[in-house]
Amino acid sequence: MTGGLGFIGSNFIRLVLAERTDIRSINLDAMTYAGNPANLSDVENDSRYRFFKGDICDARAVDDALSEPVEAIVNFAAESHVDRSILDPEAFLRTDILGTHVLLEAMRRKNVARFLQVSTDEVYGHVPEGHSKEGDPLAPRSPYAASKAGGDLQVLAYGATYDAPVLITRGSNTYGPYQYPEKLIPLFVTNLMEDKAVPLYGDGLQVRDWLHVEDHARGILTVLERGNEMNVYNLGGGNPRTNLELTESLLAHCGRSFATHVRHVTDRAGHDRRYAIDCAKARALGWEPRRDFTAGLRDTVGWYRENEQWWRPLKSGAFAEYYKTQYAGR
Repeated sequence: MTGGLGFIGSNFIRLVLAERTDIRSINLDAMTYAGNPANLSDVENDSRYRFFKGDICDARAVDDALSEPVEAIVNFAAESHVDRSILDPEAFLRTDILGTHVLLEAMRRKNVARFLQVSTDEVYGHVPEGHSKEGDPLAPRSPYAASKAGGDLQVLAYGATYDAPVLITRGSNTYGPYQYPEKLIPLFVTNLMEDKAVPLYGDGLQVRDWLHVEDHARGILTVLERGNEMNVYNLGGGNPRTNLELTESLLAHCGRSFATHVRHVTDRAGHDRRYAIDCAKARALGWEPRRDFTAGLRDTVGWYRENEQWWRPLKSGAFAEYYKTQYAGR
């Protein structure tokens, strides 16, 4: 798999090693700012796990990782933060589109039996009412969402043109342990633990559906093992919340007040107001979310509270500069 040192990828590897004793995991990761070796420190000595440092845009690095036969490629590697895509769109085009192309070509050369692209519900764009289904038109409204949609279209085109054994999952907003602290929940939790204000975008009424990372990883594994080729599967948590509601919950968990610890900032350019996805296809495979959102959020806050040694180093240096660039003028 690729991008296994990231948030969802590392949780997926941990799940596979724990529940599929007959499976070996090969992890190709470029170790960018969000690719953290500490995410898999507990399994790095497992004989069934092997790591390669390399960029998915580098065909030679991909071939090195595929030097021994593999049954499936699961592509987690991506630039994945909307705000960063607004600052630097080209990096997203390179990884999410060109990198996906390089992996698809490697799949063909190596005769890999399955290719699963991990994507996002953001490719559907703003959903004013109802729920997006897998066959709905793609309408991305950010450079990030557009780059992911481009990768998805390549995957489906390879399936149609070359009869490639491809699948796609599109997950809703994901939360849980080991998430890099630029995303809403870990950013807000760690800021509040540092007694800092949190940046709430616009009126805070944007709606997101929240999915625990363990449920997301389990959904990807279910689709990999049971999904039908040339199909897309939505994976949603069924927990819609406005960002304002979520902020209030995090303030309560951290013992902070709205008046002193929330700073309203200018909304993100092109910010989608609502995402919502229909997950009937994935449920038909036997998957459904297991984690209750209230308990999952409490446990997530507890994880960041108990693992300061993991996140505090991440919020210095380059992150501090990014944070200043992102929020100082808003």
